[in-house]
Amino acid sequence: MSDVHGLPDQVGNRRPRDVREARTIAAFVALADSLAERFDVVDQLDRLAGHCAELLDVDAVGVVLLDGHDHLRVAASTDEQTDWMGLFQVEVGEGPAVDCVRSGTAVGVPDPAAGAARWPGFVEALSRGGVLGAVHALPLRLRGETIGAVSLFRRRPGGLSEADLGLGQALADVATIGVLAERTAHRGQVLAEQLKTALNSRVAIEQAKGVLAQRGGLTLDAAFDRLRRYARSHDRRLAEIATEVVGTDLVADDVLGPVTVADRER
Repeated sequence: MSDVHGLPDQVGNRRPRDVREARTIAAFVALADSLAERFDVVDQLDRLAGHCAELLDVDAVGVVLLDGHDHLRVAASTDEQTDWMGLFQVEVGEGPAVDCVRSGTAVGVPDPAAGAARWPGFVEALSRGGVLGAVHALPLRLRGETIGAVSLFRRRPGGLSEADLGLGQALADVATIGVLAERTAHRGQVLAEQLKTALNSRVAIEQAKGVLAQRGGLTLDAAFDRLRRYARSHDRRLAEIATEVVGTDLVADDVLGPVTVADRER
């Protein structure tokens, strides 16, 4: 399976611009790779968040999806703080991601102060969380159908460049194609059921993070990193490994085992 995190040895001697181009190509290949077989919505959106965090000038990334009742749910995030910011937006019904899904268009806030009148609660939450810079939200959209949004957070003021916004939207588009293509391939499974499965998988992943954090004395972010690397190194779905971690001590211990060089590159 292709993965953008597996490139350091191949690009180590190249110029920064060449490295970024190589990583960008690898990101698109990895997202397209996941469409071929054993497609998993959770893995796809987790990869999308990771690629955006690595390739764009941002500090954190979150993804929200609409469920079968047109309610937004947090589907992926690169860290616990971003996860909390996503939960705040969907629970309060306020913020760039919420407006992005409603309008089907990108929403940008280069300076949080500029959004205080529009989203007072969200901007206050940003300040409390130490995310004082810019926030952008890009739609997960295909042919007029919007099913979610990608939130891009910066801890310093100033909006993203047009190039970064274009790349972020392109990555989001590829991920959206995968989600909607899977629905088409399984015509008996409506989008609501697909997203319900994804959200149930997320619950298992959150439980596994807690188990690993407690068992290994790790932060939740570090526990998630171990879980994700283990799943990728074994070519398994993230939710499958999470379920096994919760149910079996031996699997949890295996995930917490020594990190190999190959794992670090993933």
